[in-house]
Amino acid sequence: MDATLSRRSLFIAAGGIALVGLAGCTKTVSIPEPSVSPTGPIPDQLNQTLQTISGGSSQFGVFIEDVRSGGTYSFNGDYPSQSASMAKPMIVAMALRKARSDGTELSAEHVENARKAITQSDNDAASALWNYAGYAGYQTLADELGLTQTHLDANKPDQWSWTWTTPSDQVKLVKVLATGGSKALTNDDCEFIYGLMGQVINDQTWGVGQPKSESVSVHLKNGWVQFKSSDGLWAVNSMGDVSGDGRNYRMCVMTRVADFDTGRSLTSTVGKWVFSILGSGKL
Repeated sequence: MDATLSRRSLFIAAGGIALVGLAGCTKTVSIPEPSVSPTGPIPDQLNQTLQTISGGSSQFGVFIEDVRSGGTYSFNGDYPSQSASMAKPMIVAMALRKARSDGTELSAEHVENARKAITQSDNDAASALWNYAGYAGYQTLADELGLTQTHLDANKPDQWSWTWTTPSDQVKLVKVLATGGSKALTNDDCEFIYGLMGQVINDQTWGVGQPKSESVSVHLKNGWVQFKSSDGLWAVNSMGDVSGDGRNYRMCVMTRVADFDTGRSLTSTVGKWVFSILGSGKL
C-alpha cells in the first residue's frame, strides 16, 4: 500500500500484505508504446494504443468518460481487482456518513485523518476512519452509489485494501464526487472529498495525474499494494479526472503486475496517451 517507510508494518499486521516499494524509490521501466501516432476515430485510437501498452494482459482495465460529450469508452473496463489505496475516498465518505448518522460532524482528528488519507495516502489515517465507520459501511455505501461491482473481500472483509472494484465503477464514483446530486452522499461530502483529491502530493500524481500542469487540473487517488498472501503480484491503480487544455474527462486504470515500478510506469503511460488522444477529439 502507498505509505511512508514508518507505515509499512501496518499491512504485515493486517493480513500479511507488505509493501516493498515506495513512490520515491523507483527504477526506470520500459512500457511498450505505439511507434506511430494512432489514427481514426477516438475509440479506434484508444484501442490501438491500449492494446500496445497492455501487451495483451487480461489483468489490465481502463474506463473513460468524456465530460464534454458524455461519451464513454471501455477497454476491459469491468476488470475486477483489489482497490488498494484507491479505496480511501470511499473510506472518508463512510466516516462522514457515520458522523451524520450519529447526529454530529466529523471530529477535528478525523478531518485531519481524511486529509492525510487522501492527500498523502496515509494508511494509519485511513485505518482509523475505517475502524470508526465500521467496515460494513463500505458495502452499504457501494450499494447506495450503484457501484455494482464494488464489494468487500469475502475472505478478508475487515481489510480495506482487499476491497474489490472495477474501472467502470470507479469512474461512477469520481462522477458523483465531482458533481454531487447523490442520495448516498451530501453535496458537502462530495465537495470535501473531491477537494482533497485535488491536493494530492506531487509524487503521488502519477497515472491519471500524469498530465497535471499549470494549465491542467487533476483530482485523483492512486493505490498500490503487493498481495503476498495470494498471487504475489501488485495491484497498481489510478482513478480521477483531468480538465484543461481543451480536455475534460474522468478515467480509471487498474493493473496487476510483477512490481510497483512497472505499475506506476504503466498507469502513467496510459495517462499520457489518453490525454494526448482526447486532445484531438471527443468520445
